[in-house]
Amino acid sequence: MSIEFTFVAGTDSNELSAAAPFFFDPQASAAALAQVEDAGFQSIVIDGAAGLLSNFDLAANAAALTSSLQIVLTHWAGVVAPTVAARQLAAIDAASGGRLALRILVDGIAEDDVATDSHAGHIATCQRTDEYLRLLKRLWSNDKPFYHEGPFYRVRGGFVPNKGLRGLGIPIRMSGLSGTSLKVAGRHADIFELAPGAPEDARRLIERVRAAAAQYGRAGQIRFAMPVSFTRDRPVSRAGAVHVPSFPARSALSLIAYAQAGVSEFMVIGPYDPETIGRLGQGSAIAAQLPRSQGKRAITPAPGRSGTSTMGRRLRA
Repeated sequence: MSIEFTFVAGTDSNELSAAAPFFFDPQASAAALAQVEDAGFQSIVIDGAAGLLSNFDLAANAAALTSSLQIVLTHWAGVVAPTVAARQLAAIDAASGGRLALRILVDGIAEDDVATDSHAGHIATCQRTDEYLRLLKRLWSNDKPFYHEGPFYRVRGGFVPNKGLRGLGIPIRMSGLSGTSLKVAGRHADIFELAPGAPEDARRLIERVRAAAAQYGRAGQIRFAMPVSFTRDRPVSRAGAVHVPSFPARSALSLIAYAQAGVSEFMVIGPYDPETIGRLGQGSAIAAQLPRSQGKRAITPAPGRSGTSTMGRRLRA
């Protein structure tokens, strides 16, 4: 099974200093991005602490400083008008040589656990996101201006003259737990970011996403990503990630359990640590050599977009 690894710089209150080189210091950013690319990651998430609006510039900068990394730009419907976003995203995709992916945030409110007013707000957010994504796709593909009158957006003469290299092919990443958010993800997502949990939790959520996607004939078109955090000792308290041991053999077994559940991408969260990344590459190599008689499915790092991944290979050299 082919597995991809995505790097997510720490952006919580305890890791702002670790994330800063990626987002706010040009010289440090160039060095850090080169390290991530050389380590064999396939993608990097752009989610700057300065806010979602700045992510357009940060993504363009990351694309200019790298040659193979997919640039995953974190965005939210409503930050800018869909016509403006469509133009900027198309420009970044073209400048990067078709390496852009769009990570759309939706308010994560579970339908069973919210008050009536919060629930209504969540439904509205999901509906706005759905309309926003439909407009982006139309703007990326239409050959003449169009008019749109919807519950959240009004477009007059909508048109993007300079399309991205892939048009509708820009991958869209989404997440969520509620039935409403899963319905939107089922319609639009190419990659779904799972909520942290045990492998069986991941399997159940994958089944729900595929069921939602089946309504649009897309049950087999969505890949699944899992956020992970590698720890030396006992798991640290970090929200939003599954904690797995940094010891190669144990981490490999942990990753395989999720791969068997249907995960094909691991989003490694935290400050860049070459030693940790080396352990990750070694763990992948060990996992690939596990006998099938043990009931474990072999996993290997996915090939890079401009060559073979160096994860594991660099460690063995």
